[in-house]
Amino acid sequence: MEKQPFQAHETAVIDIGCRIGEGTCIWHFTHIMTGAVIGRNCTIGQNVFIADGATLGDGVKVQNNVSIYTGVTCEDEVFLGPGCVFTNVINPRSAICRKDKFLPTLIKRGATIGANATIICGCTVGEYAFVGAGAVVTHDVPPYALVVGNPAQLIDRVNRLGERLFEVSD
Repeated sequence: MEKQPFQAHETAVIDIGCRIGEGTCIWHFTHIMTGAVIGRNCTIGQNVFIADGATLGDGVKVQNNVSIYTGVTCEDEVFLGPGCVFTNVINPRSAICRKDKFLPTLIKRGATIGANATIICGCTVGEYAFVGAGAVVTHDVPPYALVVGNPAQLIDRVNRLGERLFEVSD
């Protein structure tokens, strides 16, 4: 049997036809569907779902309990915090199939999505931007922006290390 170029826990479900880069590590109870693309040296946490048509660049870190749906693209070195949420339809209904209405979501290089944040489909999160924990992103986020709240609002800028640039002291 040929050795895989990535590591996967025995409970992970990896469908035939997905692409997974060398050095990637996949943890417990994760499901990667046919057509998903995962780059090199990624870390995919426990209980993660990656759909057909989702793409992760190199060095992406996906924490536990994240679902990455069709139409979501994360460029290189993106961090997805625990339990963050992506959508792919603006107005879902159980009885109405709207797969032809999926809107793409783009998370640009080096961006961080905080724990339990929600990214509404059709949005772009700019390079090295930082979406705070629990924020709800309903519009594009500029590069190097720090956004928090519901709906997410710009409160500061960050550098490539994620450090605030203009924080006001009390």
